[in-house]
Amino acid sequence: MTALVYIGAALAEIAGCFAFWAWLRLGHSPLWLVPGLMSLALFAWLLTLVDSDAAGRAYAAYGGVYICASLGWLWAVEGLRPDRWDLGGAAICLLGASIILFAPRAA
Repeated sequence: MTALVYIGAALAEIAGCFAFWAWLRLGHSPLWLVPGLMSLALFAWLLTLVDSDAAGRAYAAYGGVYICASLGWLWAVEGLRPDRWDLGGAAICLLGASIILFAPRAA
């Protein structure tokens, strides 16, 4: 369940931020901000669903998933295929995120 929440949160955050990018950098209508803000609110709500004892830990672990999802967006939406350095860096980040979220901790 955690992985699905993180993937959904990453897509919502990227889509919301891209709406601002489209408005400010690509010259699209300010109406792009409406779905963008809704998407960012969805992102914030989804992160509250992560089963973690601390918000900061949930957010830190999410960072690795966000990096991987951003590279997927780069490829799927922007048409730029990630190179081996992108993929290697993303793998390291995802490993780090897994350690942060799933490491055994004393109660």
